[in-house]
Amino acid sequence: MSWLWAIIVGLVLGLIAKAILPGKQQIPLWLTAVFGILGSVLGNWAATGLGVNDTKGIDWIRHLLQLIGAVVVVGVGDMAWAALRGNKRRA
Repeated sequence: MSWLWAIIVGLVLGLIAKAILPGKQQIPLWLTAVFGILGSVLGNWAATGLGVNDTKGIDWIRHLLQLIGAVVVVGVGDMAWAALRGNKRRA
C-alpha cells in the first residue's frame, strides 16, 4: 500500500511542480510521477536533516520541502529530457 501512496503523492507533487515552473514542460505523465517521487524523497531527506520530518500535527515544513524538491527535480529532469530527445525549448 505504501507504493501506491508513493505513486499518488509523486504524481500530485509532479503536477503541482509542473504548474509552478514557467513555460511548458515536455516530460510525459509517467516521468512526471517518477520525478515527483524523487522530489518527495529529496524533501524527506532534507526534512530529516533539519529535524522537522516528524512533528505534532501536520508536517507543513516537510510537505513544503517535498514540493521544493519536486520543483527542482522536475525542472532539471525536464531539461535533461529535452536534451536527450533533441527537442528545442520554446519560451
